[in-house]
Amino acid sequence: MKPETMRGVALTGHGGPECLEWREDLPRPAPMAGEVLIRVAAAGVNNTDINTRVGWYSKGDNDAGDASWAGAPLRFPRVQGIDVCGHIVAVGSGADPAQIGARVLVEPCLTHAQGQMLARPWFLGSECDGGFAEYCTVAARHAYAISSPLSDVELASFPCSYSTAENMLTRTNLRDGETVLITGASGGVGSAAVQLAKARGAQVAVITRASKAQSLRDLGADIVVDRDANDVQTLGADSIDVVVDLVAGDMFPRLLNVLRPKGRYAVAGAVGGPMVSLDVRTLYLKDLSFFGCTALEQEVFGKLIKRIETGAIKPLVGAVFPLKDISAAQRAFAEKNYTGKVVLTVADDKRN
Repeated sequence: MKPETMRGVALTGHGGPECLEWREDLPRPAPMAGEVLIRVAAAGVNNTDINTRVGWYSKGDNDAGDASWAGAPLRFPRVQGIDVCGHIVAVGSGADPAQIGARVLVEPCLTHAQGQMLARPWFLGSECDGGFAEYCTVAARHAYAISSPLSDVELASFPCSYSTAENMLTRTNLRDGETVLITGASGGVGSAAVQLAKARGAQVAVITRASKAQSLRDLGADIVVDRDANDVQTLGADSIDVVVDLVAGDMFPRLLNVLRPKGRYAVAGAVGGPMVSLDVRTLYLKDLSFFGCTALEQEVFGKLIKRIETGAIKPLVGAVFPLKDISAAQRAFAEKNYTGKVVLTVADDKRN
């Protein structure tokens, strides 16, 4: 393989797994001014990878014209992969060469890219190429050095899911002693939210399948609600301070009913369906606050790095696949027969 090329997976268009093409001649990126070049060691699989591939973010019936996180067309081929753990191997002009050799996690929400400050955040693997290849580039400010005994695979399970969860808890200002209800709790973001909420001293209620109940109790969940029993109301009216919702769909009205007056509702996913029924009287008579959570608050990723380094949170890796087997990895992800993350190995530790 030539030095100017690399191996990776190219997304060639919107559609099924056939749009994911393994290639050994992808152009190897070069860091621009203020950027770093990262040799990717491992990359996590997320809902956003599949949603982006199929055009789910479009509000125009999967119209490719608005199918990215930023509501703009994707440019193909695109290297996806929002979760990146790797090592800095080169820097562009203006970036500190002392960073070379550092093991890093990449902040997935980008405020700077391609040498400029962005008017609207980009997301790694959507508006620009990400970690499903041997190398990627990001602005140096988005590459966070990390000191941890955890493996590259374990570290790659953190960036997107845990920063999304931490952002939701930050936006809602979840406090010590409050009660939070988390939907979709066995997934990457949900299981992260359980740990992060416990780290804040909150009481944690979760909605999940009965088969996942014990694994979530082991993470710290205090109350487990059976998703299939449809019994959210057993929590009681006005019993929850904060809802962290990753599901939406038909459950949405009941989530508002269990919120206390002046409760806070945060959403960062809609796997149960994006269209919901809202009685506006519930919203204003209970003085509820709603938070849509995508772009990260400035302090979120740095706080996450510190929690990882101190061991306050732990990785949850459900399955590991080589990058070349990305289609099988995404199938395993969609089947959701695990708690935590699916991670792709891109390079062996000894090659970093």
